[in-house]
This record gives sequence, C-alpha cells and structure tokens, in this order.
Amino acid sequence: MSPTIGLLGVIAILVLIMLRFPVGLALGVVSFVGIIHFIGFSAAIALVADVPHEFAARWTFTAIPMFLLMGTIAHHTGMTTSLFRAARLWLGFLPGGLAVATNFACAGFGAASGSSLATTVAMGRIAIPEMLRYRYDRGLASAVCACGGTLGALIPPSILMVLYGIFAEQSISKLFIAGILPGILTAVIYSVMIVIRCSLNPKLAPTSEEKVPFSEKIEALGKIWPLPLLILGVMGGIYSGFFTPTEAGAVGAVLALLIAIAQKRMTRKVLGESVREAIFATATIFFVAVGAVLLTKFLTFSGLPRLMVSALGAWSVDPLLLLLATSLIYIILGMFLDPLGLMLLTLPILLPLFATLNFDLIWVGILVVKFVEIGLMTPPVGLNVYAIYSLFKDEISLMTIFKGAAWFLLAEVVIMALLIAFPEISLLLPNWAS
Repeated sequence: MSPTIGLLGVIAILVLIMLRFPVGLALGVVSFVGIIHFIGFSAAIALVADVPHEFAARWTFTAIPMFLLMGTIAHHTGMTTSLFRAARLWLGFLPGGLAVATNFACAGFGAASGSSLATTVAMGRIAIPEMLRYRYDRGLASAVCACGGTLGALIPPSILMVLYGIFAEQSISKLFIAGILPGILTAVIYSVMIVIRCSLNPKLAPTSEEKVPFSEKIEALGKIWPLPLLILGVMGGIYSGFFTPTEAGAVGAVLALLIAIAQKRMTRKVLGESVREAIFATATIFFVAVGAVLLTKFLTFSGLPRLMVSALGAWSVDPLLLLLATSLIYIILGMFLDPLGLMLLTLPILLPLFATLNFDLIWVGILVVKFVEIGLMTPPVGLNVYAIYSLFKDEISLMTIFKGAAWFLLAEVVIMALLIAFPEISLLLPNWAS
C-alpha cells in the first residue's frame, strides 16, 4: 500500500480534467496505470476486462437509459414548451415573472427527465430567447436556466438518486419521495430571490405590458396535461406497488411515447433523435461510471481511503463537523468533477463515516445530491453553465453566466442550512409513506 501514489493519482486526474480531458478517460487511464503499479500488467488487464461488465450488467441500472429516453421524448415532442408557456402566462405579472416561470418550468421538466443537463439544455433553448426578447438581464436569463436545471437532479425521478440508492444500498423509492419537499423548497427560494432582486432593480427584468385574457390562461393550463400525467403515472406506479423504481424507467418511456402518439407529435425523425440522444447520454454516464469504479479499485490498492477515513476520524466524532468537512469536499471537488464522477469518487469514502454516526442515509442522499447540484453551477467547470454558454456563446459571455449564477449559489447557502438544520424536510414524506 502507498497512499502517496493514490494521492498523486487523484491530483493527476484533477489536472487532466482541468486541461479538458474527458472525465471518464482521465479516471480510467490514471486508475489503470496505478493498478498496474500495484498488481502488475497482466492482472491489471484481467481486472479492467471484468469491471465494465460487472458494473453495467446490473438490472437496476436499466432505469437510467429508460428515464433518459422518457426525458428526450418529452423534450422533442414539445411537452415542455406548453409547460413554459402556461407558467409564463400565469406568473408574468411578478417582478422577474419570466425568470420565475422558467424556474418552475425547470422543476416540471426535471420531474420528467431526471437529468440536470437535459433540463438545462431544454429550458435554455425555450426560455432564454423569450427572456432576451423582453430585454431581461442576460446574466439573470442565462443563470436561471443553468441553476434551475439542477432541479432535475433532485425532483423525482432522478438519475443521481438511482445511482446513490444502488451504491448506498438504500430504497430508491424512498429517495425519490424524499426529494420532493427539498426540490419544492429549492424552487421556491430561487423564485423568492429572483422576485426580490427584480423588485430592487427593475432594470433586470422590465415588466411585460402584455395583456393576456383569462380564457387564454385557462387554455394554456389545459395543454400541460402530458407532463402531470407522465409524472403521476411513474410516481404513482412506484408507490402503489404496480412496478419497481427500476421498471418505472421503462414504463415512463412507454408512457411518454404513447402520450406523444396520442398528441400526433411522434414521427420517425423525432423518435430517432430521442433514442439517439438517450443512447449518447447513457454511454457517457456509464463511461464515467466505469472510470470511477476503476478509480475506487486503484485507491483501495493504494490505501488512500483508509488513510482519509483515519484523518477524518476526529471530524466524525462531531456530526456537525463531519457535515462541514463533507460540504468542503463536495464544493472543492465539484469545481472540477462532473456530478457522476464526483458522487462515485466520494461515496466509498464518506458512506462508512455517515454509517458510523448512525446518520439516516436517505437524508444523506438528499444532501449529497444537493452538493452535487451546487457543483454544476460553480467555476471553473460548472457543467450546466457551460451547457448554456455552448448554446448562446455568440450572445452571452461565460463570465456573465457565472456572475448570474452567484446569486443562486447564495440562495443555496440558505437552502442547505435549512436541510441540515431540519432533516424532517427530507424525511417527512418517506416516514409518512412507510
């Protein structure tokens, strides 16, 4: 064992990621070289040959591509467009009403897609041009999509929660229901922050002079039925026992397909594009996950996790100190690692510490997902910010988006303080349902 080698490996991975090396490749290559150092080339080849199949051949992982397919179908068939239009018509009277509407539309789409990045890209395409047309501040318009998109990781069904549930051996259905109140809390605090900012500085979001008849609002509300039906079908089936959370992904994808067919919006081109995007996203997730599993094996050989557990032993005596240490770890690593890599890198080290203090691992799961969300907004990586920048790089600078996101990070300080101080926010519904 050589913890120094493990530490050098982690540093090498972070350097490669900062140099824009693909995350999965950085994790895999460094880990493979490190494993060779400890067990030799032939044994390392045999290990690497087995890991992808051992990891990917789990039945529970089939939920991931299915939830992704559900989200891509919902996006490409226009289900999210009607949701944003209804939110815009009903909330447009508020200061920053379009931004508030976008925020809640992100929550709705996040419930359908389960993916932060998918939510960010989908809502960015729909909402940012609309806000810019109404002369909204570019930082506010772009940041609300980048940060509101993180609700896709929290509001069920969530791909990150599926992964956490598998690795922490916790009930995925309980994790899903535990994310509902924190997700609503996040969306509400984001909206309050937007309204306060726009009330104090009306230049951020000029008030719309558009007069919308009440009948048109009712009509718009009537067109959002596909998403509530989709969410109700998936979540209702899970909690009524008709199917498992693993099977729910497939049910959701089929239900989204049937709704699109019923609306006469499903074509061969739309179906092909939806399947292609879901396959690409699935491959990306599994590539990073396999690299993270290799890293876990490499670190185990080096003895670094055992050393870190020993080093954090003093912190683990006090629950508050352990939570503080955890937040620092996630905030720092979240600046460089993507959500999946960050979660898979840290869970093998931190879960034993939480278990030692008898923390409720459902509550811990919500905190972990929230910390991962924060990493999606923070520089220098901030994947959601870069996703928005890639869509509008000719109109909005990267620094403008990060400056706008800073206000949402301040809101996250309040949200995290509430979730840590009052675990009941996360545990009320799971305890009530059980």
